Amino acid sequence: MPEDHDWEAYKVPPTRTPVSERTTSVPNPVNSFQTAFSYVLDAPITFVRDWIERLQNKNKFYYYHQKFRRVPDLSECVEGDYLCYYEAEAQWRRDRMVDQEIVEIVRERLAACKQREGPNQFQNCAKEMELLAQVTKAYQDRYGDLGYHGNARTCLMKQKHRMMEERKAAQENQ
Repeated sequence: MPEDHDWEAYKVPPTRTPVSERTTSVPNPVNSFQTAFSYVLDAPITFVRDWIERLQNKNKFYYYHQKFRRVPDLSECVEGDYLCYYEAEAQWRRDRMVDQEIVEIVRERLAACKQREGPNQFQNCAKEMELLAQVTKAYQDRYGDLGYHGNARTCLMKQKHRMMEERKAAQENQ
């Protein structure tokens, strides 16, 4: 209900219970305890918290994603350069995690579209379905059949074998 009631339009019926009036001069111990608690514990803690919040508001901290520089691919590493191997492996793992998240985001968008559209999902979510098919095919082409323990070297070998098969198929077609 709004705060500014029109008391004339909506009259409140009178209460049947009478308002109790204090008949004793002894102070209420609950009120004394609440006042003491407020001054002894609550006020200092509130003051310190407000002071810390004011300091934190002055020094705003913005979080940004960590940016890694791109390192050479495993095929560009010199033989025996183990540091380059390690960096290429770490770069491959980061790329794989990014690609997994891309597939997951597209899958969530498709699920949201299907939930939203209901029975008309096949015609209204066709664009999302096509995008999911493209993304999963690209992910499968790059990382498929590597298993959990796949690494940059096996991925590179898989791509090399796929390229050799494509060249062989192109030569057979000519």
